[in-house]
Amino acid sequence: MSMHEITLHVNGTKRTLQVKSNELLLNVLRDRLYLTGTKYGCGIAECGACTILRGDKSVMSCLIPAVVADGWEITTAEGLADGDRLSPVQQQFVDKAAIQCGFCTPGMVVTSTALLRENPDPDEAFVKDYLRGNFCRCTGYIAIVSAVLAAAEQMKEEKK
Repeated sequence: MSMHEITLHVNGTKRTLQVKSNELLLNVLRDRLYLTGTKYGCGIAECGACTILRGDKSVMSCLIPAVVADGWEITTAEGLADGDRLSPVQQQFVDKAAIQCGFCTPGMVVTSTALLRENPDPDEAFVKDYLRGNFCRCTGYIAIVSAVLAAAEQMKEEKK
């Protein structure tokens, strides 16, 4: 198996690593960089548990070879907070009780962050459509949609 040197900019930190040709970005993040908020769910980019940000866009890391991500700016769920202060999306997931077992939460929060960067004033239908690739088996989505809409309002208030 050939090895490749890659550089990732993860949560604001430059990381240079040797990776195998077939090593997945998800596994590099979890097993090599210990960013375990990025979850292994389905392994076929269907559940959204492995969602990260590449720049401002959400991508599922479970099918991406790490060598393809060379040079990427990546944000994981761990990189969304500002020190001890949760991001508006993270805080609203807590405040609106949008967390139950927590397995899907990092992917939901990351996808919701991308959603609000793309559309800072979404309506309920937009949120539901945008989150369609992220599965939750516990909450029924009502609290999640409520949290995203509340985060949008919080972000608008913070800009004033």
